[in-house]
Amino acid sequence: MNRNFNNWLSTFRDSIANYKYYVDFEKVHCNVDSIKVELNILNTLIGSKNIKNDFKALVEKYPEILKCIPLLLAVRTNEIYCQDINGGYLYKFNSKDVSFSINEEYDKYAYFMEHTGLFDLLENHIINSLVDYATGVETGLDSNGRKNRGGHLMEDLVESFIKKAGFQKGKTYFKEIKIKEIED
Repeated sequence: MNRNFNNWLSTFRDSIANYKYYVDFEKVHCNVDSIKVELNILNTLIGSKNIKNDFKALVEKYPEILKCIPLLLAVRTNEIYCQDINGGYLYKFNSKDVSFSINEEYDKYAYFMEHTGLFDLLENHIINSLVDYATGVETGLDSNGRKNRGGHLMEDLVESFIKKAGFQKGKTYFKEIKIKEIED
């Protein structure tokens, strides 16, 4: 049986994306809302003329602001390892893991903020709101979720064709079953 490849291709859809495919804004807003207070505390550094000392004062008074820092770099972990010619250090951004002595630990975190560009972002007023910035970062990080949503959309599309062919879920076709269920 010969098929006309062009005819077959002409039956394809341009996309399977629905309106919820692109960004899960509910998740984005939930993630940002969970650190909104801390982000607003960090907002006080925007335009600072003495950012290192202002940062130090904030961290001493509100150590919980540290948990926001990885998100500002689009990182989903509480620990970030960095190294340069001065050596390496594992930065811990869970405020429970960090006890700031006046100069020892603070200097390391100030070094991190300076060398990652976060001090520049704040000090030079490149952004107006860390809440808005974090919302944008979260939106970008949601691209992995988009991959998963695309997989589910394809599953649903294929399932619709299987149903149209007369198969019945749980009887003549199965969706996402475990190997043990297949063996049984």
